[in-house]
Amino acid sequence: QVQLVESGGGLVQPGGSLRLSCAASGSIFSGNAMGWYRQAPGNQRDFVATITSGGSAIYANSVKGRFTISRDNVKNMVYLQMNSLKPEDTAVYYCNKVPPRPVFWGQGTLVTVSS
Repeated sequence: QVQLVESGGGLVQPGGSLRLSCAASGSIFSGNAMGWYRQAPGNQRDFVATITSGGSAIYANSVKGRFTISRDNVKNMVYLQMNSLKPEDTAVYYCNKVPPRPVFWGQGTLVTVSS
């Protein structure tokens, strides 16, 4: 079954860190650029970061220098290390191909940054 499953979200104080994980089926993952996206309440879903199959990464300006995307091409996993979290990072985080395919959106994982 083709799917993406995100995990690792939670409640964290401003300035804290979280590491998100995305398990991808091989047909989605192999040889493809993968990305993280997020959707805050009342907002559209936005791009956060992308990584190519070779490991090159691009970040949204809002997270540059604080977030790091990585991937494990053996385990078919994508990760997002989030440091120096801010309240405005609060959102549901999703992984998908780049560009995203609507049929692949999963449930996401909720990140709440609050004191």
